[in-house]
Amino acid sequence: MNLADKLTASRLVMAPVFFVVFMWGGAMGLSSTASVAVLWTLFIMIEVSDLLDGMAARAMKTVSGFGKLFDPFADVFARLTYFVCFSFAGIMPLWIFLIIIYREFSQLFLRQLLAEKGVAMGARKGGKTKAVFYMIAGAVSLVLWSVQALGWLAGAHEALSVTVFVLYCVAAALSVGSFLDYIVQFRKISAKTR
Repeated sequence: MNLADKLTASRLVMAPVFFVVFMWGGAMGLSSTASVAVLWTLFIMIEVSDLLDGMAARAMKTVSGFGKLFDPFADVFARLTYFVCFSFAGIMPLWIFLIIIYREFSQLFLRQLLAEKGVAMGARKGGKTKAVFYMIAGAVSLVLWSVQALGWLAGAHEALSVTVFVLYCVAAALSVGSFLDYIVQFRKISAKTR
C-alpha cells in the first residue's frame, strides 16, 4: 500500500473506535470531557485523512483504479459510522439516514458493476459537494452532542437542533441529486464499454 492508501485505510480503523467511544465511553471510564475530546480528535483525523489521501496520491503520482474505489468506500464506511451514532442519539432523523444509506449502497453497487468491466468510476463534483455537506452536518451534530454531554449552552440546543436538521435535509437532497448524476454517467460509460 502506498501512502495515500494507508491514509485511506486509517479511516477503517478510526471509524469503529469513534463508534465505541460514542456508545460506551462512560462505561470505559472516560469522563464526558474525555469522551468529547476523543471523539473530536477522531472526527477531525477522519476528515483530514480524506483530504490528504487524494493530495498524496496526486503529488506522488500514485492515483490508481484501486484508490478510486478504496477512497469512497472508506469515506462511506466512516461517515455512516458516525451517522449511526447520531441517529442512535436522536440527532439525525432516521428517515434521512435511510435515504443516505440507500444512496451510498446503490452507488457502491454501480461502481462495482463498472469495475467488472475494468472501469473505475471516480468521484464526481456532485458527490464531492454531497460529501462536504455530510462532513458539515456531522461536525454540527458533534457540536450539539458535545454541548449536551457537557451541559453547556443549554439555551442554544434548540437552535443547534434546527440547524442540524436543515443541514441533514440539504445533505439528503444533494445525496439524491448526485446519485442521479452517477446513474447518467454510469449509463454513458456502460454504453461505451459494450
